Amino acid sequence: MRITVFRRRMAEEFGAARAETLAKDHVLSGLGGRTVEQALEAGTPAKEIWQQVCAEFEIPAERR
Repeated sequence: MRITVFRRRMAEEFGAARAETLAKDHVLSGLGGRTVEQALEAGTPAKEIWQQVCAEFEIPAERR
């Protein structure tokens, strides 16, 4: 998954402003206690990050 696709999915799911805030501030245990932005900077694949976001926020399978 490309980062642009990941960011689009985040915005579609949470709204643009909330998606940006979540990416910067919300720590995900499934990402080793990092935020989305920290995980991206560390080179974690966007698809893996999206899967962790989906699990954390219980996003239904049809929107994953």
